[in-house]
Amino acid sequence: MATDKDNNETNNLNCNPSSPEYNVPPANQKRSCCASLKMFLFALSFSYFTKAYSGMYMKSTIIQIERRFDISSSTAGLVDGSFEIGNLLVITFVSYFGAKMHRPRIIGAGCIVMSLGSFLTAMPHFFMGPYKYESARTSASLLYNVTESVSPCMANRTFTEQSKLACAKDNNDSYMWIYLFIGNMLRGIGETPIAPLGIAYIDDFTSAGNTALYLACLHTVGLIGPMVGFMMGSYFSKFYVDVGFVNMDTITITLQDTRWVGAWWMGFLLAGMLNLLAAIPFWFLPKTLEKKDEQSAPDLLTFKDKEKLEPQKKATVRGFFLALKTLLCNRLYLLLLCVTLLQVNSFMGFLTYQAKFMEQQYGQSITRATFITGVTTIPATALGIFLGGLIMKKYKFGLLSASKMSFITTIIALLVFLMVFIISCENNDVAGITITYNGSKVQAFHEGNFFSSCNLHCQCSTNQWDPVCGENGITYMSACLAGCTSSSGAGKAMIHHNCSCAEAMGFASMNSSVKLGMCPRGDSCSRMFLYYVILQFFSTFVFALGTSGFHVVVLWVVGPELKSLAMGVYMLLVRALGGIPAPVYSGALIDKTCLKWGTKFCGGRGACRMYDAESFRNTFLGLILGIRAPTVFLIFWFIRMVKKRMSPENGVQKRAGSTTKDAHPEEATREECAALGEEETCM
Repeated sequence: MATDKDNNETNNLNCNPSSPEYNVPPANQKRSCCASLKMFLFALSFSYFTKAYSGMYMKSTIIQIERRFDISSSTAGLVDGSFEIGNLLVITFVSYFGAKMHRPRIIGAGCIVMSLGSFLTAMPHFFMGPYKYESARTSASLLYNVTESVSPCMANRTFTEQSKLACAKDNNDSYMWIYLFIGNMLRGIGETPIAPLGIAYIDDFTSAGNTALYLACLHTVGLIGPMVGFMMGSYFSKFYVDVGFVNMDTITITLQDTRWVGAWWMGFLLAGMLNLLAAIPFWFLPKTLEKKDEQSAPDLLTFKDKEKLEPQKKATVRGFFLALKTLLCNRLYLLLLCVTLLQVNSFMGFLTYQAKFMEQQYGQSITRATFITGVTTIPATALGIFLGGLIMKKYKFGLLSASKMSFITTIIALLVFLMVFIISCENNDVAGITITYNGSKVQAFHEGNFFSSCNLHCQCSTNQWDPVCGENGITYMSACLAGCTSSSGAGKAMIHHNCSCAEAMGFASMNSSVKLGMCPRGDSCSRMFLYYVILQFFSTFVFALGTSGFHVVVLWVVGPELKSLAMGVYMLLVRALGGIPAPVYSGALIDKTCLKWGTKFCGGRGACRMYDAESFRNTFLGLILGIRAPTVFLIFWFIRMVKKRMSPENGVQKRAGSTTKDAHPEEATREECAALGEEETCM
């Protein structure tokens, strides 16, 4: 009869990773229903959905966050980039050391951290006071403690004790965006293990040749998350930020107003619950799975290279740096990094501010712009990635074929993107900013442009942005600057009367009136917007079609021991040099095109209210084009390096299961590196 000691020795033998019997279950032991690659793929796909939903919801609300916290676009870009900062802090070590541990459970723990970050991001809403947008009526009610209608044409105002208290509360709320920064950074930390550990886990236990298709399915399902994120961002933005806490009849701004802020915080509460739900299945998945196809890739490493990689089999600091050194000597891998960095920079900058571009360029509400982004850009990307993976699977594309496809599609996408430059709308006619009060175009902007003989008697403020639209089709920065002396109605239906500036523009009636909000764009601008959406959809689809295989190519150009680390370093640099700076410098350049900055109630610059349409277009689209164009030359260089590596004099290496003419090379041997001029880096 077996003793307890014998049983313990048997258990230790089966649970010891170094034991030959490790991961070989007893014959009478039933396999868990969760111990399957399909179950892991389902759990990983849902986690991809939730993390993508959270990230894209942040991007869909970044403009509203900018307005709610009265910050510039560059600061809002920093908040958006804090996700990558959190990811950057831990991704390399998680990718390396996590590969030696229970990968599914580490992914599950990451989902829990993402949930906490999402909840923290929503918290500032519950600690801040009601949203105070720029309005003459709001200022009058706070300054004079009155609620009745006040004439827009008012003299200079002085602060009361109540206004001083309101300013003190406003100053306390001015740094609440830091909580969003920390919450978004926590999401980045939690997201760290999902991609590198999940992709490597799939590649380890899938049949040869199926990795590309599985990853295409994974990313396609994951891209549903961004689409839902943008759609939910559009849906929640229809609700006023303080809905349920304020009387909506007193709100004078509409969805089309650049001061409108929707209920941005609702989507983050939903994201927190979804991420918490995504963590559950990973705690029931095994550390390893049985691989059906045991045929492995040919051993391309020399004996000395194997000796160098031997310390990497155990999770040690020395092994980590040896693996990192081996990885960084691979020139194909480094060139792939450069291409991806440029692509990510252009895409992240474009995606972050596309809704603002549509709002300022084509006069769309932020709600509609967000919705259009969700139903065009994201599906085009998903469709392109999925079809790209399907093409690679069907025609058994290798390194060379995938590179050629990326080269051709990148050129086509850039040519289509160039057409967007000519699909434009003119600036809104805003008195004192884009045109003078007599209707001529402003040649040089200065503060004196805001005043004319029709509004000098009102002693108006030039800082206040409370636009009104005259019957003459001209927008005035405020009812005061329009020379209005009376008003009727309440809330959004308020109309200002006896506006001397509107009368001076050709309306003889002494009862010239203006309504709240900016004047709408014409029908021609609506047609231009339709053309823009169609061209942008096609350009994004073609661009995604050619870049679909890059995740797989990264796995092909490194050895099997370096897969997790290669993906980790790959995503580390992509986030550090792509995800973090792109929203910041894109926002800073966009800020340069601002024509009218908002003003906080207690003074100080707030969010931008109006941009120069032409400068915005040239800056925004020119930046994206300038970043994407060099990728054509880098991909061409990559193709030449692959051809040289596969030349007869250097030998042609093929991946197991490949029947194509072009190879799927693994990590280069010393001889291959020497043929490519890499002798020194591989020493």
